[in-house]
Amino acid sequence: MERNIVLELLEWRDNVKERLPMVLYGARQVGKTYTLLRFGRDYYKNCIYVNFERMPLIAEFFEGDLSPERIVRFLEEYFSEKIIPAETLLIFDEIQVCERALTSLKYFAEDAPEYHIVAAGSLLGVALHREKYSFPVGKVIMKTMYPMSFDEFLNAMGNGHFVQQIREHFERRQEMPQQTHMELISWLRRYMFVGGMPAVVKMYMEEQSLVNIQEMQEMILNAYTADMAKYSSSGECTKIRNAFHSLPAQLAKDNKKFQYKLVRKGATAGLFGDSIAWLVMAGIALECDRVTRGEVPVKISRDISSFKLYMSDVGLLSCFSGIMPENVIRRELSDVYKGALAENYVAQALRAGGHELFYWTSDAPAAEVDFLIQKKGKVIPVEVKYDQNVRAKSMKHFSGMYHPEEMIRISARNFGMDENGLISVPLYAAFCI
Repeated sequence: MERNIVLELLEWRDNVKERLPMVLYGARQVGKTYTLLRFGRDYYKNCIYVNFERMPLIAEFFEGDLSPERIVRFLEEYFSEKIIPAETLLIFDEIQVCERALTSLKYFAEDAPEYHIVAAGSLLGVALHREKYSFPVGKVIMKTMYPMSFDEFLNAMGNGHFVQQIREHFERRQEMPQQTHMELISWLRRYMFVGGMPAVVKMYMEEQSLVNIQEMQEMILNAYTADMAKYSSSGECTKIRNAFHSLPAQLAKDNKKFQYKLVRKGATAGLFGDSIAWLVMAGIALECDRVTRGEVPVKISRDISSFKLYMSDVGLLSCFSGIMPENVIRRELSDVYKGALAENYVAQALRAGGHELFYWTSDAPAAEVDFLIQKKGKVIPVEVKYDQNVRAKSMKHFSGMYHPEEMIRISARNFGMDENGLISVPLYAAFCI
C-alpha cells in the first residue's frame, strides 16, 4: 500500500546540505515500520533494521561510547553487511526503549551527517515525556505519520484513478459528474467504517467485506489499552482509560466540546488534564482547541480551557461506538452521530494535511464554526455536514465579523459555490484542503 509520506522521505533523502537524522512519530499500527522498510528496500542499495525492543544486545552496546564510527562498525559486524553513506538506510525502531540510541542521533548529525538514519517508535512522544529523555533538539527532523487518508485508501482499493480526478475538480471548483460523485460518496461512507489503519484496510482489500473488520479494529483498540498500562502508573492508567472510553460520548452530542463530567462524576481538568495529554501524545486522539477570534495568527487567541477531542482514526471511532456495518449501509445512524463521524473524518484529514486544529465559537449570538485553518496567510472557516442538508447561520455570522476571503463547506454536496459565497467541497475531497 502506497503512503503519501514516502514523498517527504524522498525529499529528506535528496536534501544533501540540510539532511539530519529523522524521528518519525505516529500512533501504534499506523504503518511506520512497514513504510520505512519498504522505503529502504525501494530507494537504497541496502537497509539495516534495528529493533531495540527485540535486539537487547544492540541496546546494551549503546551504553558505551556514542561515536558514529564505533556504532557503524559494530552494526556492520552484527549484521554482516557494509553500511555505505547515502546508499544504506539505517532504521532505529522502537527507539524509546534505548535513550542512548536517541542521544546518538545528535552525534550522527554533528560528526557523520553522510549517514541516512530514521528513528521511530511506538508511543515515542509518551515515552520521551515520561522518562524525561534528553531529546536532541535541533539535531533531528521530526515527522508525524497518520492513519491512511481517503486518497491512500482509494489507491489501496484499486481506485487510484479517482484521486487525480478529485484533485483536478477541487482546483477548478468544477462539479464532478453525478455518477462519479455518488460512487465516491459510497466509497467515503465505507471508509468511515473501515478507517485508515493499514491492517484493517488490508483486510478489507483482501476480503472485500465489512463483516470481519471490527475484529481487527478491536485488536488495535485493545493494544492501545494495553499500552496505557505499559506506559503509565496504575493510577494514571485508570484515568487515561476513563478519558479514552468517554470519546464516543463526547462526540455524540450537539456541542462536541470535551466535558469532564462525561469521564467521571466530579472530574476536573486538574484530575484528567495529564490523561488527555497522554492520549494526544500517543497519537490516539486529536485535540482541536477553541479560538476566540478569526484573525491571523489563529493560535494567539487559543482558549486552552475549551477543546474537542477526536479519535485519530474514524474507523476506530465507528468500532468504539458500536456502529455495525448494516448501520452504515442502511443509513440508520442518528443525525448527531452522522455529524460526529463526518467531523472526525475531516479532523483526521486536516491534521494529516499538516493543519493545526482549531474551532471558533461566539456567545452572542450563539454560533460555532467547526474548524478554522490558517493557509497561505489567511484564515479559512470550514463547516462540516454529513448529508446534503446544510445551513450556514454560523458561517454568516463569522463572515460578518471577519470577512474571510474564502469559506468552505464540506458535505455530501457536489463541488460548487452557493449564494452566500461558500465553496462547496464534497466530503471525499477533504484531503485536498
